[in-house]
Amino acid sequence: MSAIRIGAVAAKFGRDLDFDLQRIATLIEHARQSGVSLLVLPDAALGGYLGDLHQPDPAALPPALELDDPHVLKVAGLAAEMVVCFGFCEADGDRRFNTAVCVHDGALLGSHRKVHQPAGESIAYAAGECFGAFDTPVGRLGMLIDYDKTFPEAARTLALNGADVLACLSAWPTSLTNRAPRMAHDRQARLFDLYDQARAAENQVVLVSSNQTGALGQLRFLGQAKVVGPGGEILARTWSKAGIATAELDVAAEIAKARRVLRHLDERKPGVYRIG
Repeated sequence: MSAIRIGAVAAKFGRDLDFDLQRIATLIEHARQSGVSLLVLPDAALGGYLGDLHQPDPAALPPALELDDPHVLKVAGLAAEMVVCFGFCEADGDRRFNTAVCVHDGALLGSHRKVHQPAGESIAYAAGECFGAFDTPVGRLGMLIDYDKTFPEAARTLALNGADVLACLSAWPTSLTNRAPRMAHDRQARLFDLYDQARAAENQVVLVSSNQTGALGQLRFLGQAKVVGPGGEILARTWSKAGIATAELDVAAEIAKARRVLRHLDERKPGVYRIG
């Protein structure tokens, strides 16, 4: 496969679904004008994230949408020739999930329910139970949501399942317990970048990290959307501001280059990774 342009979005989204749809449409059009083939929007791009991670208010949760909701299908249609990943609160009977979907040309290519839950998120959402990669027109892709990328096993599972690109969708806030005066000095800002680079480098894959910006309730989001190469190098980023970080690369060629001498996935020794 030849070089493709990849975009990672930093933007603000809230409870107004029509407003969110318009913002998504604008971002997709801007990306299309820049020649982007894969666009990764933040977690909770439809309906916004929680406003409180300690004790989420049941009366102020994001709107719950089924996978075939008209708002979800609208984004799938807007994607057209592009591959677009975005997140929302998924309704499945009486349960809610923090879900990411990947769409193309009006169709759903894959979905992921967030597995790892921080703080009080389990009050609002049920947890997903698996990680799986799937094929897309821009290559084999896997998705992570927010806290999922804190755990090396999550990204490693996707890489072992053949994912060449990891789409990491976030609504990642500044520290809840020790907020720094400047966002750049915030503990969570450092960790957000560290996890992005580590997950890419240890698996020798391309990682596309999106995030929300602005504030919702008690949470202030970091932004810091970026595209990371398979050596852990940041190829493009938005810093804390809203925007689209774009990078053009031949994914297969860059991965082959990173694995030319050291092939982390092949050189693992699962038999010795035991406790006790």
